[in-house]
Amino acid sequence: MAETKSAQFTVGKLDAGMALLLTEDYQLIEFPSVLLPRGVVLGSVVNIDVGRDRDTERRQRSDFRELQEHILETFGSRRPQPPNIRVGHTTQTWAVLEWEPLDLAAAELRSLHLYRDGQRMMQPMPATVDQANRTCAVKTTGLDVGQTYEFKIEMRTSAGTFFSNTVSLTTHALDNLTGVRVCFGECDSQEEVDTLKETLRRIGASWADSVSLSITHFVARYKTGSAYESALRCNIPIVKPDWLLACEANGKLQPAIKFHLE
Repeated sequence: MAETKSAQFTVGKLDAGMALLLTEDYQLIEFPSVLLPRGVVLGSVVNIDVGRDRDTERRQRSDFRELQEHILETFGSRRPQPPNIRVGHTTQTWAVLEWEPLDLAAAELRSLHLYRDGQRMMQPMPATVDQANRTCAVKTTGLDVGQTYEFKIEMRTSAGTFFSNTVSLTTHALDNLTGVRVCFGECDSQEEVDTLKETLRRIGASWADSVSLSITHFVARYKTGSAYESALRCNIPIVKPDWLLACEANGKLQPAIKFHLE
């Protein structure tokens, strides 16, 4: 229901946009000219009815409450969850950290930062998806041989900053070959690949059928194939099979540069 009140005014000034209306006690108000009746000129007397529509007010308040509840349910009932990281793979000089896809609720991801031994790395890191394991992962390099490190992740979002758990890892010694994980490219024969796999078993290393963040070396005799191209893009050392044989013969990790596939 609308409550109305009428008032009488005299038009004191009139232009295309605004009119000046004069009350009986000589007070001036501005009024949009477009709302005045047709034919109004200077000196015309007009009656203006002003009403309060309480039904509309109640409906608007109800709509506003529903909107607030919708916003709360959509954006305020759940918060982003801190990432839960784990050590995916460790070698002599680098390691892969993994975590499940981020649960951001309704927030937006601003950045991810890696902390090593309490110090934040300078550049934000990408949340790389390791297709082989279907997890998010990051490779941290430049580690020293046989050293222990602690890592955690800082996740900055539009809903605040969240820290992951802290994980500890120790890089391998040179004579620990269990961190070696290779992917095979084009070799002379399948028999040669099978023989190399037996070598990997003897030294406690492993292999994978596709290139991923955890691959330490790409073993091949020929520069062909999609796997070779993937290894190039990922900057994985591409070595001849002799490298693997030399690792077993010497009982420790050998420099890849001596066996680089020319």
